[in-house]
Amino acid sequence: MSSISVWRIATAARAAAFFTGEGGLYVEGRWHSKGSRIVYTAESRSLAALEIMANIPGREQLCRQNWVIARMALPATLIERPVKVPDDWRAVPAADTTREFGDAWLAQLRTPVLCVPSVVTLGEFHYLLNPLHPDFIRLTFDTPEPFNFDPRF
Repeated sequence: MSSISVWRIATAARAAAFFTGEGGLYVEGRWHSKGSRIVYTAESRSLAALEIMANIPGREQLCRQNWVIARMALPATLIERPVKVPDDWRAVPAADTTREFGDAWLAQLRTPVLCVPSVVTLGEFHYLLNPLHPDFIRLTFDTPEPFNFDPRF
């Protein structure tokens, strides 16, 4: 069975909850409303790093924090690739329509993985993970390792 690798970066302090989707309970994101368990991942290490850089309040924190990165293997058969996402998916700040789109996917438990486009890098993708989906246990997670941002950032 073929699989793809995706990446996630977080602070070392949050490494214990890396794959639980707990963060979504406290803050909303482009593809979910606050109160939903969800894990955001990126198709490459560099896209994962760019997302942190685009969303962190103050770049000086990049080198002051202790970061970790982990790879996940996602079986291709478990990934939903929507034909269409909301027209305003690139809006900044994120539009309610994208949160509604992601919330519906989470609630309907259609698949454990949803592929969505990256706003930061057009042509690249994020893979959203639903930790409440019964097939979530079929995803493979590596142990988080230290990650450092280049001090020039």
